[in-house]
Amino acid sequence: MGEQGGRAPRDDAAWWRGAVIYQVYVRSFADGNGDGTGDLTGVREHLEYLRDLGVDAIWFNPFYVSPLADGGYDVADYRAIDPAFGTLEQAEQVIREALALGIRTIIDIVPNHVSDQHPWFQAALAAAPGSPERARFWFRSGKGDAGEQMPTHWVSSFQGSTWTRTTNPDGTPGEWYLHLFTPEQPDLNWDHPDVRREHEDILRFWFDRGVAGVRIDSAALLVKDPSLPEVPEYPVPGAHPHVDRDELHDVYRAWRAVADSYDGSRVLVGEVWLDDAERFARYLRPDEMHTAFNFDFMARPWSAKELRDSIDMTLAAHRPVGAPATWVLSNHDVTRPVTRYGRADSSFDFGSKRFGTPTDLALGLRRARAAALLTAALPGSLYVYQGDELGLPEVEDLPADALQDPMHFRSGGVDPGRDGCRVPLPWSGSTPPFGFSPSGSTSPAWLPQPESWASLTVEAQASEPTSTLSLYRAAFALRRAEPDLGDGPMQWLDARDLGDDAVLAFRRGPRFACVVNLGPVAVDLPPHTAVLLASGELRDGRLPADTAVWLRTTPASPEFPVPSE
Repeated sequence: MGEQGGRAPRDDAAWWRGAVIYQVYVRSFADGNGDGTGDLTGVREHLEYLRDLGVDAIWFNPFYVSPLADGGYDVADYRAIDPAFGTLEQAEQVIREALALGIRTIIDIVPNHVSDQHPWFQAALAAAPGSPERARFWFRSGKGDAGEQMPTHWVSSFQGSTWTRTTNPDGTPGEWYLHLFTPEQPDLNWDHPDVRREHEDILRFWFDRGVAGVRIDSAALLVKDPSLPEVPEYPVPGAHPHVDRDELHDVYRAWRAVADSYDGSRVLVGEVWLDDAERFARYLRPDEMHTAFNFDFMARPWSAKELRDSIDMTLAAHRPVGAPATWVLSNHDVTRPVTRYGRADSSFDFGSKRFGTPTDLALGLRRARAAALLTAALPGSLYVYQGDELGLPEVEDLPADALQDPMHFRSGGVDPGRDGCRVPLPWSGSTPPFGFSPSGSTSPAWLPQPESWASLTVEAQASEPTSTLSLYRAAFALRRAEPDLGDGPMQWLDARDLGDDAVLAFRRGPRFACVVNLGPVAVDLPPHTAVLLASGELRDGRLPADTAVWLRTTPASPEFPVPSE
């Protein structure tokens, strides 16, 4: 792929403050070599699609050498690409060719743990208790007379226990090792200088290859209390034994120093799941991360009050540290918006996922389209998970023998897991694999696509002006063209005349307003000079239920009475 048709990337040092970033789950994006698994060749073949969509950067989920016990989040070698996905040379090609098209690259780093096949852990298993090799991890003797009890009763993020017992060379039971996720993902000991030095070297390895930033997985979990206490019923902020410990900030200050040593902006993006807004903001101080994912908004139900409360809380949390907010509707872990927003309970919580939950996909799609315009108009940066721009629903009827997610198996089969949002993308054609693999290839090697996706392919939507793909393309083009969108201030508008308990309305600068009707009945539009974009068809100039609109306004006189604050 050449550079023809490229556009210059935003060259300002703060490009990340208002960027549109597209999440690529390589295994499910596009299969270039015909083996049924997505790969970097497939990504290269579709870079122009991402340019035409209008994104500023790509975030890649882990594509490193891995046994794939947890979809690549069990890394065995950070300096090599898993053969299923390609080679290091191909990764470097993608980085270069994407940049030539105006698209930066962000990669995923998983610092809390490594694969149990990582050379460090294999050396630790072969070494004796108390050895330097084991000091890089959390090996401990068990409790009880024979060490048969786990060192703690910490609960895994994937449900179940967090400790696995080893076997000594003579066949007798040995020490236990800690894993906050699966047994195939042993936790690293971040008190060890080797661990800190290695990850700083990994950052340099990829920054040297031109990546623009790193997304930091499970960023609040790295540091543990070395005394390994049980989790208190009501942990004091900063005192949880393995979540959000104060010592973490030294790690990210060191990472920021590495990033800042390079020309241009090399960005640190944290996956930080915290309820405490003030604690969350600490990770975004000027000498730590640049941004962090805002999961509160994504988890809220389809409610004007709930979403406004989340927006207000998020902006307030970021304001003291001067960091931009991030907005995201889904990712590779979360039920897709089209399915989620069509449910009686449209919020999201990992613990409540169950098979057979009813959903109204038509309702969900209307709401998901409205949510796309809402998030694209909010101040800060925007993350889009692959396939959301096609309006893909969650696939909830996957064959049992196709499921691979450890969350499903560790729940005893109660949790459907995350495979339903990871089904390979449909590109073209009327039958599977819908252009995911080259012509004549078999269906995807791991998760089958529904026959009903024939109407949702890129090909089917590209020339349809009312399609979800066309909506996303138009929104991102306007977002790039409108000087007041992206990073910057916003102002809530008084929508009492429109039905304020069900309407969100705000201004971005003097000439742009966004109005979202989350209620059950159509509402009047406020005075405006033009409709720039709408998520659904307007009815006699009124905004229907579950619909969003972008309006051109005039700076001369306000369209809404603005409440004094």
